[in-house]
Amino acid sequence: MKDFLSSVRFKILAALLIVLLGFIIASVYSGGAAPLFARLLGMVTTPLQQASAGISGSVGGFFDKYMQAGEVFEENLRLQEEINQLRGRLVDYERAMHENEQLREILGVMENRQDLKIETAAVIARDPAGRFYSFSIDKGSVDGIKYLDPVVTADGLVGYVTEVGMTHAKVATILDVAVDVGAYDSATRDIGIVSGTVDLSMEGLCQMLYLPRESAMVPGDIILTSGGSLYPRDIMVGTVKTVGPNSHGTSLVAVVEPSADIRNVKNVFVVTWFEGQGSED
Repeated sequence: MKDFLSSVRFKILAALLIVLLGFIIASVYSGGAAPLFARLLGMVTTPLQQASAGISGSVGGFFDKYMQAGEVFEENLRLQEEINQLRGRLVDYERAMHENEQLREILGVMENRQDLKIETAAVIARDPAGRFYSFSIDKGSVDGIKYLDPVVTADGLVGYVTEVGMTHAKVATILDVAVDVGAYDSATRDIGIVSGTVDLSMEGLCQMLYLPRESAMVPGDIILTSGGSLYPRDIMVGTVKTVGPNSHGTSLVAVVEPSADIRNVKNVFVVTWFEGQGSED
């Protein structure tokens, strides 16, 4: 017995009894054992509850962000659809503005030229190997376009139709060496032939041949079509840049700058009828 009282096991047991006795005394003074155990339980469970709440909040925040991302994605899709619709309306608006501009140009030409019938057309292709800026238009035989129909803009003569398909046509310009246009100087009334050359076409220019040696033509003079079976009369061709004798000295040659922007033209008018068209000179 003496050995047991002095052993380590007895000391541990005594310490536990003292601790237990302390808890019992504390519970008596604090209102019973239940609150004590409740506090002990709270001491253990509160950290666990806080950790659980933190984890729950994190998970909830993650899913909230996920749901918000989905809403943002849907909103972006809706906004993109609205942008596409606005772009479509802008294209329609620009097309309408372009058509109105064409109509104003047509009216401007037609008001002064009641003897012409005109069909509008757009340039859809250019000859990549061509030296003289020939091009194709989006109108053809179904639109009343014919071989040799003159092609103009509101600024002046461009050329004539050389090939006709059902829905398209090809146009040669006055810069082409194969194109001859009867023309006259509006100031001197001197008559000549406007045609192209390889060298001048590179500068967007053409020439007027067979002018009389005594002509009083000067730079700045306006050149107009003289009329006939191929071109209506008084269509502006261009303005004179220089005048000089030909290589033989028998006549004068003028370098002419076309009034139409032939190298960059995008929209044209095809003259489908004019007084005297197709008749013999």
